[in-house]
Amino acid sequence: MEKKEFNPSDVGCNNGNYFGMPFTTDESALVLVSVPWGVTASYGGGQSYAPDAIIGASVQLDFYDPVSPNEWKKGIATAPIDYSIQDMDSILRGDAKKVIKYLEEGGTLFESSMLSTRTARVNHGSAEMNCKVYEQTSEWLNKGKLVGLVGGDHSTPLGFIKALGERYKDFGVLHIDAHADLREAYEGFLFSHASIMYNVLRDVESVSKLVQVGIRDYCDDEVALAESMGTRVVQFDDWKLASERFEGSTWAEQCQRIIAELPQEVYVSFDIDGLSAEQCPGTGTPVAGGLSFHQAVYLLDAVVRSGREIIGFDLVEVAPQGGESEWDANVGARMLYKLCGLILKSN
Repeated sequence: MEKKEFNPSDVGCNNGNYFGMPFTTDESALVLVSVPWGVTASYGGGQSYAPDAIIGASVQLDFYDPVSPNEWKKGIATAPIDYSIQDMDSILRGDAKKVIKYLEEGGTLFESSMLSTRTARVNHGSAEMNCKVYEQTSEWLNKGKLVGLVGGDHSTPLGFIKALGERYKDFGVLHIDAHADLREAYEGFLFSHASIMYNVLRDVESVSKLVQVGIRDYCDDEVALAESMGTRVVQFDDWKLASERFEGSTWAEQCQRIIAELPQEVYVSFDIDGLSAEQCPGTGTPVAGGLSFHQAVYLLDAVVRSGREIIGFDLVEVAPQGGESEWDANVGARMLYKLCGLILKSN
């Protein structure tokens, strides 16, 4: 078949790239790195299939975006996907599920040598995944590219944030999520999806501020840890935001308070379960409540309009539904496109 000239208003091209974009990595300002990994998922699974599902669903997306018009023309490229990460996921997911099931039935981590062995295997594999992500994202950052990461579960961006930490002396993380993700080695897994922000605060000194928005499912230990961090961690929990709106506050006013906590350079960590559950019914750990799609986009756009710079982002915890439904991947693709446009707009 003869290759036709790219027309952004034409039928989407299923060429293996996000959004069917025609750009190579060399000619693009933004490179998307995919991490097909979901080993430590503690409730629902399927996150390792998200990059391919989002690529498939993204082809039917139209390019015009009133929030970031024509920013895509700067180039959005898809880095080659390292499927060895998915192969590791397939092997280690069985170990993780057995550990989780044992704990949920009342067992403890150190009752069984086999359980300890399974946990150690998961931790070793997760560390290897982190190294791969660090190396991949560092490669593109060294070439002067903006980078966005598409997970996978929420453990996947640690290596990326570490790479940014070597290049920026002071930046904030805007964390949109249903969960605080401040647990230490949740379920024995050093790099659990539920431990990502604990690990970031511990390992990346350049992160001067963690601003969490929409959280609504977290434990006493996470609250205590956040409080012990003083002004380094600021939480805008979902109930407080909702109750303020019931009493007359506008989302625009709340966004200004959120943004005021952020430094000039901002990394966005976007867990799709930060949205209301009807937007992501298949996500690993859905929770009632949450932001609407438009609330999330308004907040992200307000960050850019404030003059702050988005230095990187991740989109994680999209979990494709079974059967023929592409709803989760469809919503994920659209949020990914918004993130792409806004990082390009801010740079």
